[in-house]
Amino acid sequence: MARSRIPDFYKMSIDERVRAVRQKGLLTEQDCRLLAKGEATLDLVAADKMIENVIGVLGLPIGLGLNFMINEKDYAVPLVVEEPSIVAALSAAAKLARSAGGFRASATPPILIGQIQIINLPDISRASAAILENKQAILDLANSFHPRMVARGGGAIDLEVRTHPLASMDSEMLVVHLLVDTRDAMGANLVNGMCEGVTSLVESITEGTVYLRILSNLTDRALAKAEVTIPTHLLAGKGYQGERVRDGIIIATDFAQTDPYRAATHNKGIMNGIDAVALATGNDWRAIEAGAHAYAARHGRYSSLSQWWKDDDGNLCGRLEMPLKVGTVGGPLESNPGVAMNLRLVGVESATELAQVMVTTGLAQNFAALRALATEGIQAGHMTLHARSVVKAAGAPDEVFDEVVERLVRDGEVKVWKARQILDEVSTERRTGGPVINREKDADLGVGYGKVILLGEHSVVYGRHAIACPISLTVRALVEDHDQGVELVIPRWGIEYQLAKAPEQQRSFEKAAGIILDQLGLSQREMRIEVFPDVPRSMGMGGSAALAVAIIRALDTHFKLGLSDEEVNDLAFLSEKTAHGTPSGIDNTLATYGKPLVYRKGNPPLVELLNVPEPLSLVIGMTHTEGLTARTVRLVRDARERNPKLYEKIFDDIDALVLQGVSALQDHNIHALGDLMNICQGLLNALQVSTPELEHLIGIARNSGALGAKLTGGGGGGAMIALCDTNADEVKTAIEKQGFEALSLTVGGPT
Repeated sequence: MARSRIPDFYKMSIDERVRAVRQKGLLTEQDCRLLAKGEATLDLVAADKMIENVIGVLGLPIGLGLNFMINEKDYAVPLVVEEPSIVAALSAAAKLARSAGGFRASATPPILIGQIQIINLPDISRASAAILENKQAILDLANSFHPRMVARGGGAIDLEVRTHPLASMDSEMLVVHLLVDTRDAMGANLVNGMCEGVTSLVESITEGTVYLRILSNLTDRALAKAEVTIPTHLLAGKGYQGERVRDGIIIATDFAQTDPYRAATHNKGIMNGIDAVALATGNDWRAIEAGAHAYAARHGRYSSLSQWWKDDDGNLCGRLEMPLKVGTVGGPLESNPGVAMNLRLVGVESATELAQVMVTTGLAQNFAALRALATEGIQAGHMTLHARSVVKAAGAPDEVFDEVVERLVRDGEVKVWKARQILDEVSTERRTGGPVINREKDADLGVGYGKVILLGEHSVVYGRHAIACPISLTVRALVEDHDQGVELVIPRWGIEYQLAKAPEQQRSFEKAAGIILDQLGLSQREMRIEVFPDVPRSMGMGGSAALAVAIIRALDTHFKLGLSDEEVNDLAFLSEKTAHGTPSGIDNTLATYGKPLVYRKGNPPLVELLNVPEPLSLVIGMTHTEGLTARTVRLVRDARERNPKLYEKIFDDIDALVLQGVSALQDHNIHALGDLMNICQGLLNALQVSTPELEHLIGIARNSGALGAKLTGGGGGGAMIALCDTNADEVKTAIEKQGFEALSLTVGGPT
């Protein structure tokens, strides 16, 4: 089982990610409970014992770097970092390297250097010789202070002597380097103690005065090295040939090797990965940084830590070697539950192995940054993530956060002052009842409608009727000319990437979008597609179909294609089939026409507009788990194949409820409709597409006075709908008090 491979991890909710990591065996049940409660962090009592004048604890996100294969072993790498895009870039780089056989890494023994400075020497040459003559006595004394370290195979193993000018006294100093193998400990206090412990002996041997006695953070006796070889065909993509990407990375590295101004930024990118692992595992990132940058200047000029070159076969080769003295045991590490959890998660057996993981992370981050610089530029794929950080800094509350992000991305001036200006505009609009969406190019936006299914989920896939109604939530899209391929931007979902042109390189959504572009003859055109979704993702409200319709209509508007609604619907259905496998077609039909309807699958399908004379009051309650329609449709299909008569009977029973529901809607008999919804939920539960969380939400709604409540959409998570009389506010409040998100709306009524 590949521990570090979790497909679509970025699409999951936090709860789903934690469960996925648990299923891979990376976390214990206790770890998961701590994460769920937000307690996998340092508490105030422990913090107060670590430093002085404590007033609180600062939190940082913990992300997972996935796909890492190092020395043929899988790793999921914990990363503590606040900068957007680092985790995603690392995971993508590791996935690409995995396709080429993964990374190779090695590390020397974990040697830390302690320095003993000796001044006021009557004869520095004689003192140097005396230190070397008495080396074993000094080492034995140093080791006597830490016998347990010696028993574990570590301890002081050697010493060296160096001389340097002492400018302030117009003389020379002698410096003794005590080389200590600290095993799995970081070892700073241990080495400092050894240096102080041998002071008297060193003074008696040299007849001088010992001054400083302290470790060095230039740990060049504890080197870690990572290497990777990537064939050029794996580098191709986003409109760039593999050879072009390879050469661009090598040229960028040449720049960093010769220019210290470029090298500083180049090496900072490397440390983006290494520091994130150091923070996650409780290691001293400041010491690691100091050692790395000192090592980068070891030849007298600050230069690149990494090297990239082309081998005889034309492959891209990369290497990163640098000092990395880290630890996996010790009080500071073990006192922080988050650090202890992360060390369990990464699954290393020694500090040397952790150093190998760290240096590999640095090389992967370096590759990701150089590849971006050599192709579309470092800002591509970064703007929406940066915008979200900026809007957070501007203090936007949750209820308008996504709207401010969207407007900020559209404006292009991603600055805090601009975010605050937009926040003021949105807040004013909400107070005055003005338009929440107020973009200059609203007329150019394509729109797809969200929906709820009142009755008929899953049975509609097998030729039965279903009732669906549009909701006030939509997906809007805008297409603009662009000169760098096809760029997709969805600020609300933090998505910003180039669509790969080769189908085998496309992600699931890219394939659906690629089908649309191919069918319209636009796959070779360059454009920027911006999407503004109000419909929650994977909540059973037709978000993917609405997104497809919005993009198709935006393409139609921008390129003046003259598509009819029927053609839009057909294209959206094609996209839905790519995304979900065997959809009924109801979602794309509702997303296209945006009117209440009765739908039955067929060739052609039956689509009848439904008269809903009076508005229905609904409350939508959302679970904490996204519902994956393709998965639940597949589960029902498999069950039907095992027991077709039973499942056909259930589908017939649901169909009968739908037909009764049509009459109830037209007569505005909401009590009868509520009963039908409750019975339908029982049948959907029998199909095994409901979940305990959905049932809990449905129970809350019914107990709060809802006339009927059931899941809506594919199930397996997602959302439920509750039909209300005049008590929608009470039902919504009851759901929210239990920690769920809810919204109230009306559907139907006079048009």
